This record gives sequence, C-alpha cells and structure tokens, in this order.
Amino acid sequence: MIAVLALLVGVVLGVVLEPTVPVGLQPYLPIAVVAALDAVFGGIRAKLDGIFDDKQFVVSFVSNVLVAGLIVYLGDQLGVGGQLSTGVVVVLGVRIFGNVAAIRRHLFRA
Repeated sequence: MIAVLALLVGVVLGVVLEPTVPVGLQPYLPIAVVAALDAVFGGIRAKLDGIFDDKQFVVSFVSNVLVAGLIVYLGDQLGVGGQLSTGVVVVLGVRIFGNVAAIRRHLFRA
C-alpha cells in the first residue's frame, strides 16, 4: 500500500512541478527508463515465482540503470552512441518481453 501511495505522490509531483532534464542527460533518460522497467518487470516476475528479494531488487534496479547509462556514455565517447543505444534497448527489450511472458503465464496459466 505504501508503494502505491508513493507512486501516486510521485506522479502528482511530476505533473505539478514539471521537472526538466538537463540537455546533457537527455540522451541517457530513455535508456535509464528502459533499464529501470527491466528491473521492475523482473521484480514482479520474482514476486510471482515466490523468490523476490528486496535487496536484490534494489541492486538490480540501480546497477541496470548505471550499466546501461555507462554503455551509452562509452558509445558516445567512441562515436557510436546510436548503435550502442539501440543495442541496449534491444537487449533490455528482449528481457522485458521475456519477463512479461512469464508474468502472463503465471497469472493466466497460459
């Protein structure tokens, strides 16, 4: 219940305050969001499988975002940022869809 309230407060604050992302960080925001979604769907899957661990979830969440951002940053430094960004999104997308499929199988037995 606390998580739902925190989510609602965060959404309301985001709508009211309309935060802006600094121009230097804008290329990394979509990658960070996809990496965070990967951790969230992995956490949901683990919860449904009965193996959820909150410490592991937090470490996974933070490390996914940092590693994905680091890969994109290194790609930018090497001049291939777009290709590495696409690669990160594809890999994380495959993981997200795999987790969503497992969640669907668990919930609908299909």
